[in-house]
Amino acid sequence: MKYGLSQKFSDIYNKEAESAYFSPGRINLIGEHIDYNGGLVMPCAITFGTYLLIAPNPDGVFRFRSLNFNDAPDIPLQSSYQKIGDGWFNFPLGVIDHFLKDGHQFHGLDMLYFGDIPIGAGLSSSASIEVVTAFALNELFNTGYSKLDLVKIAKSVENNFIGMNCGIMDQFAVAFGEKDKAIILNCNTLNYELVNSNIKNYVLAIINTNKSRKLVESKYNKRVEECQTALTALKQELDINYLCDIDTTTFNQYKHLITNEVVCKRAKHVIEENDRVKLAANALANNNLAEFGKLMYASHDSLRDLYEVSGKELDVVVEYAKTNPAVAGARMTGAGFGGCAIALVKQEEFENFSLELSTYYTNKIGYAPSIYSSLIGNGAGIYNEYSVAGGQL
Repeated sequence: MKYGLSQKFSDIYNKEAESAYFSPGRINLIGEHIDYNGGLVMPCAITFGTYLLIAPNPDGVFRFRSLNFNDAPDIPLQSSYQKIGDGWFNFPLGVIDHFLKDGHQFHGLDMLYFGDIPIGAGLSSSASIEVVTAFALNELFNTGYSKLDLVKIAKSVENNFIGMNCGIMDQFAVAFGEKDKAIILNCNTLNYELVNSNIKNYVLAIINTNKSRKLVESKYNKRVEECQTALTALKQELDINYLCDIDTTTFNQYKHLITNEVVCKRAKHVIEENDRVKLAANALANNNLAEFGKLMYASHDSLRDLYEVSGKELDVVVEYAKTNPAVAGARMTGAGFGGCAIALVKQEEFENFSLELSTYYTNKIGYAPSIYSSLIGNGAGIYNEYSVAGGQL
């Protein structure tokens, strides 16, 4: 198996794994900090993700092992659980807790996780772990959940078990992603459309700034609160449920209702970004990568100036990208506060882009970024049913 995971499972548990699953990470092409504001986002699955190998055990114990983390707890089967510290295993433990509270009967499991997603980079490693666990439990115990049910379970775990006030985009993207397709997702209705990515001879460059951040400890929840404050102010005269229920024109007519300047900036980003997603979907559908790239840059500028979730490291990446003619567009992706940027780079120029960006970034920041090339990949599934980035069971 890819990365020799079957052998590593055997080394740890002295038996063979009985099943294997994969769930990707995700990037968001455009539409940032929209998912909890009821608007449109454009994520896609990537070809990096989380692998999970499982075998049952007769001991009534959940054994969590990871090749990425040292924590290796053995947790006895109970009727429910609570978060235990800040360990990585809380993400799958929260999923197990949700299934148990729904009345499902489990036996013990020996589990081995491995992710090739850069940890803390903003590519949704947490959603990937949650969804791969939910998918595996659904298959193993025949619990009968639909794919959308599993997405909602994973989001509930993130919100209520982990304590992170995220929207549904990350879990949706890693579950519903398809090769070479972007997802246009309405985060309010959960209506979605798969569109051909049409990036042709371009690849997705994923640039990890190597400035790690932990979202629960960051200002992410503060931004959610500020958006709610803006919404409350606008609802004095508008019958809306989310900021993204209005467009930029309407916002400009009613923004005087928001008396706090910072809160007004947050709302302005959200509403204008939602409009940008609509324009970007049209540009992608019409093979207009030049226009798509301009919208990516505009998105980054707004996230930097209005939403204030960028930072020097992310800004330096985008600053360089604007000087390279092989780049169609670039922006920070994910929640920000460090993490990753993405760029659309001509495939034949990717190596030169990586070398030049690394030099530029290191001179400005003092240490190097990590740069990866990804295609748009498939969503969660049983690992031996399809190839993931060329890996076969």
